[in-house]
This record gives sequence, C-alpha cells and structure tokens, in this order.
Amino acid sequence: MELTGKGLAGRAAERAARQSYGRLLAYLVRAWRDVAAVEDALAEAFTRALVVWPRDGVPDNPDGWLLVAARNKLLDGARSAAVRQTALASLKLTTAVAAEDPPMIPDKRLELMFVCAHPDIDPAVHTALMLQCVLGLSAERIGSSFLVSPDAMGRRLSRAKARIRDAGTGFEVPDASAVAGRLGAVMEAIYAAYGQGWDSIASDDAGRKGLSEEAIWLARALVSVAPGDAEPRGLLALMLFCEARAKARRADLRYVPLADQQVDLWDREMIAAAERALAAAGAMRAPGRFQLEAAIQSAMVQSRLTSTDLRVPLLRLHGALVSVAPTLGNRLGWIAALSDVDGPQAGLKALDELPHQRIRSYQPYWAVRAHLLGRAGAGAGFIDEAFSNAIGLSTDAATRAYLIEKRAMLTRQ
Repeated sequence: MELTGKGLAGRAAERAARQSYGRLLAYLVRAWRDVAAVEDALAEAFTRALVVWPRDGVPDNPDGWLLVAARNKLLDGARSAAVRQTALASLKLTTAVAAEDPPMIPDKRLELMFVCAHPDIDPAVHTALMLQCVLGLSAERIGSSFLVSPDAMGRRLSRAKARIRDAGTGFEVPDASAVAGRLGAVMEAIYAAYGQGWDSIASDDAGRKGLSEEAIWLARALVSVAPGDAEPRGLLALMLFCEARAKARRADLRYVPLADQQVDLWDREMIAAAERALAAAGAMRAPGRFQLEAAIQSAMVQSRLTSTDLRVPLLRLHGALVSVAPTLGNRLGWIAALSDVDGPQAGLKALDELPHQRIRSYQPYWAVRAHLLGRAGAGAGFIDEAFSNAIGLSTDAATRAYLIEKRAMLTRQ
C-alpha cells in the first residue's frame, strides 16, 4: 500500500521519536537546564511536525528541524528576558551544530544519564529518571518495572526534575574520580532499557522498539568512558548473550524458552563477541553483578551448544549472584537453578520462603511456581491457580500464549 504524505510524515516523526528523543532532549537540556520544560517543548515540536511535514514535506534533517522547533518553543515560553538572554546563545549553538550533523553526538545521551545520577538527586529515582529523560519511557512503563504505581512514579520523577532545575546541577560527564560513584546507576538504567526492549519484541508499542539496540550502543559507549572498570564490559557481554538469541525467542507467536530454542537461529558471531567481552572483564579480576549474570548466560548457552550438563556450576553462579545482588528476580533465578539440581520440591520449599507481600503481583514468581508444580506432579487445581495468576499478570501476548498452552497440557495430565 502506498503511503500518503501524512503517512510518510507520521512515520518520520515516529522514527525520530523512537531513535532520537534522548539525543534531542540531552542537547536541549544541556543549554536550558530544565528537564520538564524541554520535555514539553519537544512534545510540542513533535505535534507541530505532524501538522507541518504532511504539508511541506519531511525535512532532510528531521532531528535538526525538531531541535529548532523545540528551541523556539523554549524561548517563547521563557518567563523573563534575562532567562531568554542567558540561554539564547547556548541554544543557538546547540541547534546549529545538530542541524549540520544529522547523526549528532550520541555521547550527549550518556552525559545526561550521568547528570541524572548526580549525588544531589535521590538515588532511588536515578534509574527511573534516566529511563524517562534519556530513553523516553513513560511513568507507567517505568512504574511497572519497579512495582510502583504510575502516579507514584510520576511524582518521584517530577520532584527529581525540579531538583535538577533548582539546584543548577552541572550537565557534564563527571571527571574520572566521580564516574565510579555514578557508574552503577547508569548501568542499571541501560540494562533496564534493554529489558524493556527485550520484553517488547512482539509488542506493538513503537516507543519501545529499538531499545535493545540503543542499550547495547550505550553499553559500548560506557566501556569507552570507563575503560578501567570491568562491570561495563560485563554488562555489554550480558546483553550480547541475550540479543544473540533474539530470533529464536518466538515461534508461531509463542514464547520459546531457552531450553527449547533452535540453536541454529542463534547469532554465533554475537555470542563470540559476548564471550570476548566477558573474558576481558574477567581479566580485570574485579567480579560484579553484571559479570556474574553474563557468566550465567554463557553457561546456559554453552550447555545447549555443547550438550554439557552445567546445572551444578549454574547453581553456584546463581548463588554468587544472589550474594551480591539479592533482588527478587535473582532469588527466583537461584530457585529455578536449585530445582534443576535438587528437584522441584526443593524449589517449591524455597519459593515458600519468599516475602509474600512482594510476590503476590510478581509475574515471574507465579510462572516459576506453576512450572515447578507441574514438574512435581501437583494437583490440577494448584497448577491451574498458579498458571492463571502468571497468565493474568503477563503483559506480553506471546508469553501468555505459551503459558496458556503449558497450563492446558499440565492440567490434562
């Protein structure tokens, strides 16, 4: 079907929103130093693009056009002549450079991520702020990742943005002595962004498309920012191991677990790159959470590729990961590994020891529980209840389809 001018303009605006939002925001925030005001100006610029582009045609440099439109909106909305005068020169330089260089300078996004991790900002909101400001995720999506309501997350983000504006927080990548203190929060945000992209592989949400590639790019950039730190390399390895299996994760619109994936669909070159990154991290002899997660992925991949039983080493790796990062997700990973070694009853016993308040609405808990109940030969009613909870809490259609099929098979047995 041939696209109309309006359709082409909409596609161009959507592509810019998906691929360039974080870069556009970073450029303008550096000059304006008010995240909320820049977000509003960019929203207005995208809205104006949908009116102007179908009429006048999509510009040769959509990003430059959007930057100029947002800059003008910021200047029009300035509360005083003094504010306009202070920011005008910087904004003109910002948009002039961007207009001449369509790809722009990607490191600006990383700069803004380090700003969001400033020690003057509440550490509890560092990752969420980066996900919204740099990668354009909504408060609703971010809240679901942190098991927080959209309203509560929205309030946290608003307070953090006001703090950046009122404190005049410096918008520069910190020097080497300060990078280490902010590196962990930046890595958390990059990995969370990758997770959003990973989860959206079958989603219709255009705003989340391409996040996996963006996260991997940012991880590579982070390695160059902190070449002497092992964990960015571990993070890069972790995401490459996962991304290498992307094409095998869906079959007939259903989720396919790693144990059932077609290994000939895996990207062997990417797996090799992941192994090199993990080895480089290991050579620095500074183990950390992301390196352990990457090592787990490596072991699972090699187990499938070589038909080697690595269940015991995997259990040890999961145990080490829980010791340094005892998150609910990591504890569930350890329980799954434990059940592979000691049987489903051991896993179910460990599940019963998790905090009940936190697991009631946590989809992975119910998915693991349903799987273990099936392996243990529990009654159909217990299996059905666990699967129903897991299905009801799933936001991905392919995962729901897989769980529905699995429930039907196990309850029949």
